[in-house]
Amino acid sequence: MKNRRVQNGIPFFSMTLEFLETYLPRQLGRSPKTIKSYRDSLTIFRRYLYKECHISIATFKFEDCSQKCIQDFIVYLKTNGNSPGTCNQRLTALKSYLWFASDRNIAIQSIALSISRIPQCKVSKREKETLNKEALVAILQQPENTKIGLRNRVIMILLYDSAIRIDELLSLTLKDLSSQTANPYIRISGKGNKERVVAITLKTVEHLKQYLSIFHKNEMNLDKYVFYTTIKGNTDKMSPGNIERFIKKYANSARIKCIHVPLNVYPHMFRRTRATDLYQNGVELELISRILGHSSTETTKEYAKPSIEMLRKAIESVETIEQANEEPLWNSCDEEELAKLYGLR
Repeated sequence: MKNRRVQNGIPFFSMTLEFLETYLPRQLGRSPKTIKSYRDSLTIFRRYLYKECHISIATFKFEDCSQKCIQDFIVYLKTNGNSPGTCNQRLTALKSYLWFASDRNIAIQSIALSISRIPQCKVSKREKETLNKEALVAILQQPENTKIGLRNRVIMILLYDSAIRIDELLSLTLKDLSSQTANPYIRISGKGNKERVVAITLKTVEHLKQYLSIFHKNEMNLDKYVFYTTIKGNTDKMSPGNIERFIKKYANSARIKCIHVPLNVYPHMFRRTRATDLYQNGVELELISRILGHSSTETTKEYAKPSIEMLRKAIESVETIEQANEEPLWNSCDEEELAKLYGLR
């Protein structure tokens, strides 16, 4: 009971100065960057209590730090746009501080143990990169002015314009092309032998016709692969590895002058980029899903990412609710002075 009464009387932030300025740097050897992150986390928690919960730094005790209190704080962080990774950083700092405090006072151990059981926020898989306009143009400018260079450029243009999968592109035959109509398209045999038709732009048709005039001049066999290689007199469709190699080569070359080219560029990135561009230009998700050959728009959502401009407009479309002018329950100057004494901001 004595320990319980001692615990109840200890202000939560009373050990933060020692934690930040002695324990982390001297005992654990943490870097200034890590210490700053912990200080920021504790400061944000302190400001949350003061501004959102109307609890002063002087009145918040260790006993008040319940699982619900911390969970509400995490919800607050998420609501205010913090990523799961950032929320986890804040939670880790609080857990670390509580374990430190429990070493100083055994009565705090049960609280530290309780908070340690709060699970980390689930971090989604890293968002896959796409090519911005500058990077895409830079890569398409790399092929040499040769027959092979022409072929490689057409392959990349078609990968982007039709958002076709690499295996689908390599399986195209001459009969799958319809470039002589007012609305040119290609017929694709996709996953699960599902057939779909995808329109291609007139500019792509021009590049494709130039390619066909050189690689399929007077060709009568419409079952022949559009893109092929000839090795020792044997003609067959190209391998995915062939395309992956020259795309990587062109990307490495383009990156010298264009810093926007990602470090790892691969064929599927053209498909992902096209889906993103279509979505950001107002094309309906259902239509993009049909172009990509997805059976569900849930899969398409992984490809179609909103632009910063779209996010900004969405935010600005809703008026900000004015906060009520409430009188603080304590002197704000005292609050800030106490924060400084505890090593916070």
